[in-house]
Amino acid sequence: METLTHDGAARIRTGLFFALASATSFGMSGPLARGLMDAGWSAAAVVAARVLLAGVVLLPLAIHQLRGNWQLVRTNARLIAVYGLVAVAGTQLAFFNAVARMEVGTALLIEFAAPIAIVGWLWARHRQRPGAATIAGAALGITGLMLVLDVLSGVSLDPIGIVWALGSMVGAAAYFLLSAEGGELPGTVLAAGGLLIGGLTLLLAGTLGIVPLHATTNPAVFADFTTPWWIPILLIGIVTAAIAYVTGIAATRRLGSRLASFVALTEVLAALIFAWILLAEAPRPIQLLGGALILIGVITVRLGEPTTALGDPETPADTIEELRTPTQPGPPRIGTHPSI
Repeated sequence: METLTHDGAARIRTGLFFALASATSFGMSGPLARGLMDAGWSAAAVVAARVLLAGVVLLPLAIHQLRGNWQLVRTNARLIAVYGLVAVAGTQLAFFNAVARMEVGTALLIEFAAPIAIVGWLWARHRQRPGAATIAGAALGITGLMLVLDVLSGVSLDPIGIVWALGSMVGAAAYFLLSAEGGELPGTVLAAGGLLIGGLTLLLAGTLGIVPLHATTNPAVFADFTTPWWIPILLIGIVTAAIAYVTGIAATRRLGSRLASFVALTEVLAALIFAWILLAEAPRPIQLLGGALILIGVITVRLGEPTTALGDPETPADTIEELRTPTQPGPPRIGTHPSI
């Protein structure tokens, strides 16, 4: 039993490492994208290039990990498609339409409320009632987000914008719930397939005029240096997408969607740090206070997470299986497991 408990603790530590790596990688995307958008790129073009490049980079590794077992892909084809359409493309499209009608900070706050949506889903669907620590951590985390994003300085109540922002929140929640699925499907395969599907969907949306899609070859200008456009594109595709999505899936399969989604709130802290380094946007004291509240909230949720006898966190049931077979669900089984 001691060995099993040690293995479970090691699994959680590894999951936390992957979750923080993913959040840090995602947090770099905003400041890099700002440099490209100031050079004439549309936001949709940045994201489309980002996810398509990531999918292409991950594809050879995904094929190698399959080792010719294409039955895994066929068996999980719906999971990969839903992941690409909802968790990747759907989240981005909803967020773009939200910020077109409301303040970016307000839209981000709604999108980053995804952990609350996950807690509610697990409670309503799988009877995984949140404990006091989870509720307290959620309150601290959302309060910290409000301070970091400074939404109190101006809030748009445009109803259509709110609907789009809620759509991005659903997509972000789906990212964590679907990342927990797949069984033996390697996380790299799920990421590569989802990113390629999501990127192609974004290109189609741009072609149809749903989102503006245009790019330039102008150099990208940051706080202390100027660089050719292709350097931030490589970084935004390889680091902030390929690495971020793969480590995010790895984290969620070890921690479960609930805890992984709360750790992902540290993305806003990483974004603050990279904005400071790349854009010379120093964080204000109130934002630092918000960051501290986020960290305290994440730690509180972690301390309140239940564990099984093996030391593994309780994770949601097979969400994608419910899409395949709308029959009476059995008891939840233990899993293995936004914005630009």
